[in-house]
Amino acid sequence: MTTLKLGRRALMAAAVATLGFGTPALADGHQVLDSVHFLIPGGAGGGWDGTARGTGEALTEAGLVGTASYENMSGGGGGKAIGYLIENAESNHGTLMVNSTPIVIRSLTGVFPHNFRDLTLVAGTIGDYAAIVVGKDSPINSMSDLVAAFDADASATAIGGGSVPGGMDHLVAAMVMEAAGKDALAVKYIPYDAGGKAMAALLSGEIAALSTGFSEAVDLANAGEVKIIGVTAPERVDAAPDAQTMQEQGIDTTFVNWRGFFGAPGLPADKVAMYQDAIAKMYDTPEWEAVRARNGWVNIHNPGDDFKAFLEDQETVIGDLMKKLGFL
Repeated sequence: MTTLKLGRRALMAAAVATLGFGTPALADGHQVLDSVHFLIPGGAGGGWDGTARGTGEALTEAGLVGTASYENMSGGGGGKAIGYLIENAESNHGTLMVNSTPIVIRSLTGVFPHNFRDLTLVAGTIGDYAAIVVGKDSPINSMSDLVAAFDADASATAIGGGSVPGGMDHLVAAMVMEAAGKDALAVKYIPYDAGGKAMAALLSGEIAALSTGFSEAVDLANAGEVKIIGVTAPERVDAAPDAQTMQEQGIDTTFVNWRGFFGAPGLPADKVAMYQDAIAKMYDTPEWEAVRARNGWVNIHNPGDDFKAFLEDQETVIGDLMKKLGFL
């Protein structure tokens, strides 16, 4: 079974409310923190940027945080921001850095020398499952149809994606086909640098299927452009209730592109607890639900040790697959 397990949401103990960080944390959901500074490892408009700003919006509008500020620090595939946070740890106790699955992939491939263990793990907050889609007029209607086409002619059953070979879309396609009992090395993966180009390739028949994020797949399906033939969630997702999971179709695998928050190394325990408390309370607010629904995110809350266990599991699964594919 190839699985990236999801931790269950856990709220902080009531005792955390007595810890001080700026203004006192109140059990009834009043202000927990005076301020939070979000460090974003990429440019404006990307997934990291949207996650940090959406989280800051929910925290401040719900009254859990007084003010939020944001700093975009692109470079090194996210490595510049990680290095900055590590090198300036003592002056960044008021900073949360957003990151996601690439911190695991890029650490494994040596894009940057650090990994998640060099930071303080605060919490995983949201996720975007992966999906395999086909064109609206494709004769393929299920994962069994795709596997049958692959068995008939693997070279003519290419799967496209929006990441480079060895990137997330490729790994998902390989993971799914391997869990279906096929040779991951035999998967013909074609990368595209833009969603529009990938869609054009799908509609023209250049690729048989597209590996993409679930929220993007939902948008494309709602627009009538694609059919979702498999989702890497452990159970069906409300945003596309008719889309079957891989597991329902006998392909025993799950995957989620998580996003979450990290603090500087050596962040004091009471401050970590305050960040975790604010994030935990955020999930119960209408302000957060508005942000989540607007972005099509899935709530996946992995605080502290749950976050560490999740990342270690993901590192093992992704690392093993990348070795098999020859990327490590």
